[in-house]
Amino acid sequence: MMMAEKIRMLLAKKDMKLTQLAEMLGTSQPNLWKKMKRDNFSERELLEIAEVLGVKYEANFILEDETKI
Repeated sequence: MMMAEKIRMLLAKKDMKLTQLAEMLGTSQPNLWKKMKRDNFSERELLEIAEVLGVKYEANFILEDETKI
């Protein structure tokens, strides 16, 4: 699943619109929309999104034996 899709699902669960998230992040709605369209987020941006939405963000590499790195 792409990160933009996960962000859309999170916004739906929080009953929020992309415009609201953009305001919370201090960016414009068109800028955030372009990032969503390209699915182009840095680790820092994802952490910031998690922080403003009050959720935990976790990135992992998981080996075939389910070991997390």
